[in-house]
Amino acid sequence: MAYKITDACVACGACESTCPVEAISMGDNGIYVINQDVCVGCGACAAECPAEAIKEE
Repeated sequence: MAYKITDACVACGACESTCPVEAISMGDNGIYVINQDVCVGCGACAAECPAEAIKEE
């Protein structure tokens, strides 16, 4: 299952440090982004996000 970080992201970095495959990085617009080619769909980032900004696509 693919995940996407929405505009609700507060750029806290919790998701980036939680991702086991390092698929998350800071995007150009000041919020984190998920590299869909690397993401394994584990959901760890969504579970860790305090802003609930990570949703299944």
